[in-house]
Amino acid sequence: MATFRARDRSSAVLRSPRSEVWAALTDADLIARMTPYVTSIDVDGDRWTWRMGTIPVLHVSVAPTFTEVMELEPEERILFSHDPGKPDEMTAVEGTYELADHPDGGTEVSIDLEISTRLPLPGLARPAVERVMAGVVKHMGAVFSRNLLKHLGEQAA
Repeated sequence: MATFRARDRSSAVLRSPRSEVWAALTDADLIARMTPYVTSIDVDGDRWTWRMGTIPVLHVSVAPTFTEVMELEPEERILFSHDPGKPDEMTAVEGTYELADHPDGGTEVSIDLEISTRLPLPGLARPAVERVMAGVVKHMGAVFSRNLLKHLGEQAA
């Protein structure tokens, strides 16, 4: 069993007001519908349990479920940290979404997330596994971004 990681750092300027972007980023059901592989997000206070469909990683298929403590600083920041009460979960996310007014109008959104997962693979597989993970994370981010823009009315249907 080894731990593998992938990181997503990106930013964009959206035409939408910060309140609309915030509303979308804090709506668990909407996020689940807009994000590939995410089948549902159950919310219990500040704990969000993310359930994902099967993702193939080399010769192993995983269907992660992980619980995040979501610290929401209204219309400014969303902090993700893995629930320390769930050490048995094999996947975790740590990171931040930040929102700010853009000088030319709209909202600047930046994301910095690191996904880690323990898999029944040797550490020697790290380069190949992390390359696959990075590709999956990039795909998830691209589709989520496209769906978010569509939801906000910033892209044609």
